[in-house]
Amino acid sequence: MRTKLLNKKNRLKLKRIRRVRAKIFGTETFPRVAIFKSNRYVSAQVIDDLNATTLANIDGVKLGLKSNKEGAKKAGELLAKELKSKKIDKVVFDKRANKYHGVVAAFADSLRDNGIEL
Repeated sequence: MRTKLLNKKNRLKLKRIRRVRAKIFGTETFPRVAIFKSNRYVSAQVIDDLNATTLANIDGVKLGLKSNKEGAKKAGELLAKELKSKKIDKVVFDKRANKYHGVVAAFADSLRDNGIEL
């Protein structure tokens, strides 16, 4: 019974991710920022989908950025600083299967506040 429930949850999560990804695409000059939020940490990566490469990333586990609004704001600041050093000022935001609320919204707002256009 429990495995059926987990399989259904995973199927629904993948469905949400695919629905979001069908609408957005990142290029080298206009890359995609994908956020990952677990119960403990928040991390993100900047992806060029044309070349299938990661241009920049921020790892919340290594930096100790907790999965709360303060950690998301700090992650957004650090990622914005790294993007500016690579001369990237416009990105597409990929929220994956998460709602645009709380930690995800705080991360996006932090990117905007630090000069990255979403």
